[in-house]
Formats: sequence, structure tokens, C-alpha cells
Amino acid sequence: MKAAAVFSDNMVLQRNRNIRVFGTCNTDEKVITVSIPELECYARATVKNGRWEAVLPPRKECTSCTLEICCGAIKKIFRNVAIGEVWLAGGQSNMEYELHNDKNGIKELTQCGNENVRYYYTPKCAMVGDDLERAEKESCWQLPSAENSSVWSAVGYYFAKELSSRLGVTVGIIGCNWGGTSASAWIQREYLEHDSRFKPYLDDYDNAIIGKTDEEMIAEYDEYLIKQSEWDKKVADCFAEDPDMKWDKVVEKCGENLYPGPMGIKNPMRPCGLYETMVSRIAPYTITGVLWYQGESDDHRPHTYEYLLKTLIQNWRNAWKDKELPFMIVQLPMFRYEDVPDTKSWAYIREAQENVYLSVKNTGLAVCLDCGEFNNIHPVDKAPVGHRLYMQAMTEVYGLMGYSMSLPPLYDNFEIIGDAILVHLMNCEKGLGGKNENCLGGFEIAGADGVYYPAEAKVKLPYIELRSDKVPAPQNARFMWTNYADVALFGVNGLPLAPFRTNRFEEQE
Repeated sequence: MKAAAVFSDNMVLQRNRNIRVFGTCNTDEKVITVSIPELECYARATVKNGRWEAVLPPRKECTSCTLEICCGAIKKIFRNVAIGEVWLAGGQSNMEYELHNDKNGIKELTQCGNENVRYYYTPKCAMVGDDLERAEKESCWQLPSAENSSVWSAVGYYFAKELSSRLGVTVGIIGCNWGGTSASAWIQREYLEHDSRFKPYLDDYDNAIIGKTDEEMIAEYDEYLIKQSEWDKKVADCFAEDPDMKWDKVVEKCGENLYPGPMGIKNPMRPCGLYETMVSRIAPYTITGVLWYQGESDDHRPHTYEYLLKTLIQNWRNAWKDKELPFMIVQLPMFRYEDVPDTKSWAYIREAQENVYLSVKNTGLAVCLDCGEFNNIHPVDKAPVGHRLYMQAMTEVYGLMGYSMSLPPLYDNFEIIGDAILVHLMNCEKGLGGKNENCLGGFEIAGADGVYYPAEAKVKLPYIELRSDKVPAPQNARFMWTNYADVALFGVNGLPLAPFRTNRFEEQE
């Protein structure tokens, strides 16, 4: 009998909800019991197909107790267990971004030991096998300290710190993230196969591995890792020599970047791979909800992303046996590399994220348009992102904050009057504010030809009036429809007006 690796000393269990405890076992191990003796909390596990699961009844918050698992003469005791709030921090590199790299990370690390937060980092392995088993044996819940917390998700840490302070309970974060990943990597294959819109993700992979044995795919990827390491060193040397070197010059000197390498069973970027090696190893550990910061690596197929994210949410809710599992989604900030053209792909991703928020119950949208950096896909200040996720949780999950505080102005609808478009906004009853004299920039309107021109904007709450001499008969409008621009228009609550286009539900360009 063995408990899943996510159960360890110092863990945080979810308060006020059934607590699922699970693991693996031999088929002849029929009687497994789980208990929290101090709280008179007991349950007997069910055993099926080499897996066991017990469900403990809900308990209120607790700063320290023990969790005991018994199977015959075998007893496993986990100590210093807290009962509080548990959230999963999922996504790619901006969620993975470690606290020691954060703008204020070093300062936070000097005082984080006083915070009532704990962290479990789901082991990152590309394949199920001996390496994953070893990594899981070495994994454990961590208490906050300068050493431990340095590699925690900065977004997750800032969220947990604020949530713990507000609720007065221990907050646990389960980090489950991997840089550079598409949402398709975090979804079971049967879910992707169910929707023809996801066929390109599966076809790309299936076509790449035709005729290859497992051994050949592993050897091919191992060879790539060696070459990529050498290439990474050459690139680092280039930027050490000239920090402003253009990418074309870097490629000329170092050769093409082969990332993410050959597809196969060892490539972590493959569809469905990280669901198998990470998500399935921690589900259905009882949690309050999911913090999701991802989408950058799906910008090559932005028109599919809304459906991909909805499918991920459905998949995870089923895996966690919680049809109402909350998802707090980070809307991507502004970003563009200096030497890459503006494809507007991130604008479509942002729209997809807002569409999910508007159409899927128990979701939140942390609008972070102003939290990006030009030419840096990893903004160094994660505290605002953590704070906005916290505000979404306060509103959407805990009911302790009104929308006027947690939600920015959002596009509602529009009407055409003569040569003007009136864009109606919601959540701006108290007004709008600008950070500079160009705060009303970024609005565009188009006529029947679909060609957009900059618009002159006048604020007449609850709408904004848009006109352009070049568009005498306007039909549509959009705002901040770009990968990167300066953000200057905010609600009085300090949150930026979210980007939008009025023809959002029509066929995408």
C-alpha cells in the first residue's frame, strides 16, 4: 500500500469539504483505513484495479494535526498537517516563474518564513517510469523559508500570501506547471479526440512518430537534448557579448533553434503527455480551485484556444470529481518581441480567455493587460498578477469582494448612430481614468470593408463614442487589438479596460 506522492508531512488539506486520500496498492490489500485522530475523522478506502481511495468527512481549519493510513500491520503517519485552503497553480512558464527571479523576490524571501503558506511542487518528468518514481519519492510539501520558497511559483506565492492574510488560515499551493507548454499537453487524449477542432494537435504528433519504436523516440530526444544544451550555451555567449543582438544575428551565429525537439514519448511538449505524468498523479487531491496562467504557446492556433481551454476545464473537473471546480484565468498581458511582426495572435488568445470567463460557470478572469513587458515574454513583476487572481477568488469563490473592486471595465455591446459607434461598457459606473494624455488611444473602427482605422474616442459613460473621418459608415470597433501596446485606460479601481472587438462571435480573421 502506498499513498500518492502529494501526501506528505506538512501538507495542507482542504477545509470544509470531503477530503480525498488515495494511492496504489496490491489487489489483495482489501482493508485500508484513513484517519485524522485528533479530529475524530475516519474513513475506509475502496480498492479497485490496484488503486485505493478514501473520503474523509469535512473538517474546519486546523494548524497542525496528523493523517494516518493503515493497512494491516502497516501504518503511515504524516505529521504537521494543516487544514486550510488549497489551490493548484497551473500553466506554463509565467506561472512556473520562480520567486527568486521576481522583481521583489529577494525581499519577499527574507520575510516569507512568517507567512502561513505551504507549497507542493508536482515533479516534472516527461515520462512515466523510474525517473518519475524517484522524483516523487523526493517530493514533499514545503514550509516557507528563504531556501524553500525561492523556487516556488511567484504568482502562486503572492496569491497564497494575500489569501492567507485575508482568511486567517493556512493556504497550500500545488504547483503543476511547465514552461513552453500548449494547453493540449495538459488534456487527456480522449478529450482531444472528441473534438475535430483539435485534430491538428494530434495529427502533428501522430505523423511525427509514424514507424518509430519507443526506444528510437527516446534516443532521438536524448540526442536532441545534448545538441540543445550546446546551442543554449552559444546563445548565452552571444548575448553576453552583445545584450542587444538581434535574433537574426543570433541564428546566423548559432544556427536554428531546434526547440521543442523531435516529437515522441519523451518530449514533454507532446499532446496529453503532462496530463499523464503530472495531472493524473495529483488528481483528485481536494482543492478549492485552479489558478491558470497559460496560452502563450498556443498563439500559433489562437482560434482554437477557447475550445481547448473549455475542454481542459471539463477534463480537470472530471478528474477532480468536482463539476463546479473553479478556474481563475489570467488574461495574457501585452507582449511582442522587438523583431517579430504583430500577428495579433495574442489578441485572439485574450478574447478566447474572456469568452471562457463569460460562458463557463465558476471561472474568473484576472485582466493583466498592463502587466506585460516589451521584448520580454516573462515579466518580472508577478505581484500584480497574484493580487488580481486573489481578487477574482474573493469575488467568484469566497463572495467577499464585489465586482466593482475585482473586475475591470468590460465591453458589453455596441450600437451605431450615424457616423459614430457607441461602445457600451459594464463595470465602469464610477468612471474611467487615464495614466497619460494618450489614454484614449487604441480604439479603431471599420466599415463594411473590414479595414480598421484609428478612432477619435470620447467618454460618455456608460459608453465610449468612436468616430473616424476615414470611416463615414462604421460597422465594427475594437480596442487594443494588438500583441503589444502601452496600456493607459483604467477603471477607477485601477484595473485596465479589457481588450475587445465588437464582432467577437463572427468568423475569426
